[in-house]
Amino acid sequence: VQLQASGGGSVQTGGSLRLSCSASGRTISDWAMAWFRQAPGKDREFVSGISRRFGKTYSDSVKGRFTISKDNAKNLLYLEMNDLKPEDSAVYYCAVDFWGAGSPSSSYTYWGQGTQVTVSS
Repeated sequence: VQLQASGGGSVQTGGSLRLSCSASGRTISDWAMAWFRQAPGKDREFVSGISRRFGKTYSDSVKGRFTISKDNAKNLLYLEMNDLKPEDSAVYYCAVDFWGAGSPSSSYTYWGQGTQVTVSS
């Protein structure tokens, strides 16, 4: 499975971005999918996930502002990000796994290359 994340960019506080993650190599409609992010000097952290086991889940820091969704027909994962804040600045990664799910990064086998999100105040 190859993952390609896109949609990052630079916005001002309060702005919006939509990240996309395209999967190739096999159909992943039944797989667990997630977004993580990593800011400079910080550990990679869970942002949002979608799976049959847990449904849609969000970290407390993004709940109410971010929305995860997927298009099974197109093998695409999305993250709609609204009301962005400077603390949302990070490299965002998509990840998928057939067996894993939830927030631990170790639950996911396949990772995209990351897309940079920068939010200025």
